[in-house]
Amino acid sequence: MRLAVFSAVVCVMPTFLHAENLPCSGRKAGIAMCRGDLFVCNDGSISASKKSCSRFMEGTEGRTDGPAFNLTPPMAPFLAPSSAPSSEESCSCRSGSFCVGPRGGRFCLTDNGTKSYMRR
Repeated sequence: MRLAVFSAVVCVMPTFLHAENLPCSGRKAGIAMCRGDLFVCNDGSISASKKSCSRFMEGTEGRTDGPAFNLTPPMAPFLAPSSAPSSEESCSCRSGSFCVGPRGGRFCLTDNGTKSYMRR
């Protein structure tokens, strides 16, 4: 019995070792582009990932092999974040411009108009 349990654990362990949380995974539908170190997702929001997008796309951060990595584009466009715009209409996450909220939080607007806040 113990041998069967041990064998099952040994067989399943490699799948856990290859599992990896990727920025913009799940309903965000993958990485659209980089804005400096930020990931802009295909749904227009920014990822809360602590990874550097530019280093991740160059392959110097995170793993760049295996099926999990291949779910995202091999090279996303790299665009530097721009300065804060004057009006909320120009705060699109895809443009790289951020607005400042009433309590000092920096955010951008997703494709559907919701706010996506930056990590502090």
